[in-house]
Amino acid sequence: MLPAYIPSPTINAVKIGPLSIHFYALCILAGIGVALWLTSRRWVHRGGKPGEVLDIALWAVPFGIVGGRIYHVITDPELYFLPGKNPWNAFAIWDGGLGIWGAIALGGLGAWLGCRRAKASLPAFADALAPGLLFAQALGRLGNWFNNELYGDPTSLPWGLQIHQMDPASGGAAVGPDGSPIVIGYFQPTFLYEALWCTLGGFAIIFASRRFRLPRGAEFSLYVMVYTAGRFVIELMRSDYANLILGLRVNTWVAGLVFLGGAVAFTLVMLRARSRPTADGRGKAAGSGTSDDVVDARDSD
Repeated sequence: MLPAYIPSPTINAVKIGPLSIHFYALCILAGIGVALWLTSRRWVHRGGKPGEVLDIALWAVPFGIVGGRIYHVITDPELYFLPGKNPWNAFAIWDGGLGIWGAIALGGLGAWLGCRRAKASLPAFADALAPGLLFAQALGRLGNWFNNELYGDPTSLPWGLQIHQMDPASGGAAVGPDGSPIVIGYFQPTFLYEALWCTLGGFAIIFASRRFRLPRGAEFSLYVMVYTAGRFVIELMRSDYANLILGLRVNTWVAGLVFLGGAVAFTLVMLRARSRPTADGRGKAAGSGTSDDVVDARDSD
């Protein structure tokens, strides 16, 4: 018989000699690899040079990882700087803790630097990246599954997530007197909800880009709206520890505000495209097919 819950791993790392390989880090690397592969295909299809995405990523990825960690540490300082905590753990990215908002902000700065060096259009690069970024975030959430974290309220649903009490020293679940892993309980698998939402959102953006004539900047604006809409709802479901502002989690507020920013950006991009005159003097209108405004990856803005 199948268990009436989703089991969680009892280990989050493997040791090879003195080296510990954390599954969280492997999931992040897998997400980066998928994003690079898909973005490269879309970039070349739109007129970019082969290998250019990797050149830009060499700037964007390190900046994004550093930005994500900085955001996490700033918003949860008590995990590292209260009495009894080890401040050096603030650098232990492999244990989990990357804030997507900081990763996007500082990663965007790195992408801007990379695009300037490559003489490529940052908005065009962001559009090519949009679905791959969602797929990368979906894969990254699997790292939270290995870490037994990011769960919601207790539940008796068949897809409830089994959560173990993890022992950071051993890299696995703590065990009871009988030698069995200690189970804290069964909770809503919010990490899985977010992974599924990001996957569906990535495919939706790919479909929209093929079905409609989207002006430059529209796909990344859609990414912002899709991701933050799902994140807003999922944050309301989570029960793990988080700092609060007026009774809501910090990330709930950030998701809502960033969604509004994405919606405004999408509206302005579409209005600008509609008002731009074509060769016959008429404004452009959204429709099927692909426009030169989409495929030109050169820095002509």
